[in-house]
Amino acid sequence: MRPTRRRTRLLLAAPVVAAALAVPLGVHAARGADAGTEAEPPKPEPAGSECRTAVEGSRAVAYCHNPYPSTDLVRLHVECDRWWDVDADGVAVAVEPGRTVRLEDRCWKEIATAWVSHRPAPA
Repeated sequence: MRPTRRRTRLLLAAPVVAAALAVPLGVHAARGADAGTEAEPPKPEPAGSECRTAVEGSRAVAYCHNPYPSTDLVRLHVECDRWWDVDADGVAVAVEPGRTVRLEDRCWKEIATAWVSHRPAPA
């Protein structure tokens, strides 16, 4: 009788063991933990012009070159040193791929700061 009891216990324990092995696999698949199936978010394309700005006295000049495949809109901003002198924001200029543009503006007297702003051109 002993072998029958042992066999019965083994037959009763087999579904419990199978379930214990199947649960972690199900949880793993449900969480999507498989590294190869997840899609990575797309990386943004590099964009924007590289600009060099020079200030000499009351004049500011900026050269902007666009090495990237998308068009960039650049704009020169000049802040004048004197309180009565009007600060200037130039018009936006499109810099196409592989091109260089020259931006310039001035104050009546000295320039405090000059900088260039960028934004992507509308598609």
